[in-house]
Amino acid sequence: MRPLEGLLVLDLSQFLSGPSAALRLADLGAEVIKVERPGQGDLCRHLYISNLELDGDSTLFHTINRNKRSYACDLKNPDHVARLKRLIGRADVLIQNFRPGVIDRLGLGYDEVSRINPRIVYGSVTGYGPDGPWAELPGQDLLAQSRSGFVWLNGDAGQGPMPCGLAVADMLTGAHLVQGILAGLVRRGVTGKGGHIEVSLLESMLDFQFEVLSTHLNDGGQPPRRSAVNNAHAYLAAPYGIYRTTDGFLALAMGSVTKLGEILGCAPLAAYTDPKSWFDRRDEIKRILVDHIATNSTQHWLDLLTPADYWCAPVMSWDELLQHDAFRRLDFLQEIERGSGARLTTTRCPITVDGDRLRARRAAPRVGEHTVEIENEYGLTEARSDA
Repeated sequence: MRPLEGLLVLDLSQFLSGPSAALRLADLGAEVIKVERPGQGDLCRHLYISNLELDGDSTLFHTINRNKRSYACDLKNPDHVARLKRLIGRADVLIQNFRPGVIDRLGLGYDEVSRINPRIVYGSVTGYGPDGPWAELPGQDLLAQSRSGFVWLNGDAGQGPMPCGLAVADMLTGAHLVQGILAGLVRRGVTGKGGHIEVSLLESMLDFQFEVLSTHLNDGGQPPRRSAVNNAHAYLAAPYGIYRTTDGFLALAMGSVTKLGEILGCAPLAAYTDPKSWFDRRDEIKRILVDHIATNSTQHWLDLLTPADYWCAPVMSWDELLQHDAFRRLDFLQEIERGSGARLTTTRCPITVDGDRLRARRAAPRVGEHTVEIENEYGLTEARSDA
């Protein structure tokens, strides 16, 4: 039995942050019903990565919406909303990421929903919080990264601001929403009452930076100082970074510069005996390392560093990773299939429970694929007025 079996989640969200939270709840055993507009469905169905699609939907939609059933519902149709409210009365969790105010105008804001079902845990995702001067702006990942200051931590000092190459704001916000929802469910188990969990892309990006932002708040407001050479962390000293070898790249984490010099046979590093110099003179140190590490292969350096327990790693491509025994040992890939026979290879849930690696039970649904099934199952059997 998975930890959340028996719980019913209504996912009214679109794109990535809310649906990724619902995905994780589904992986953990909850029954997730994706509530979508008839016909078009979640706009993420047409948000493509490299123009790749499967069975009429983007692969991005497939990966973020597996393990869910789809219920077609027009939120501007009173009959549809009435049926949805009956479903809300049976639900444990509701997730929505409409812009602030929209869900209330539809009659499905937290106050209304909690009157229907006082036990429900209601999760809201916004871009920049429920109010304030940015509340109405688009809550999109790159825009949130840019407003958060995060983009000034990446890249070398001579470069402009550089975003993360992943939808990091969406994914972090989804993870925070799951944490809040689970906390709300635990509290409900004690008090019997649900609650309203709110997260935003901006707050998640700020929390992601909590270590370095706290440093900034307590060091007189010094701006981040990115290394001009192989920057990998604006607030960490040499040798932290990635270095080119004769046949690839080598990652070096934090560690003693003088010890590193001894291991690598790099005599100039012996001069940097003061640990404070490892930050103050890090570009100087890194330039020495750049020249030295470029003289031999990645494996040569690993053979020296690994036995000495100096923190390092090869920089691997996806192909190299997927072929490695360490990756295969994780058994991290799964194949999901629609009723049409369309198949997608994707990753599984990263959480193991009681030795059980959690795998998907169903592929991402078509729009409204389970509407009739759900209405029968939950007693919503009257004919639709628009049928």
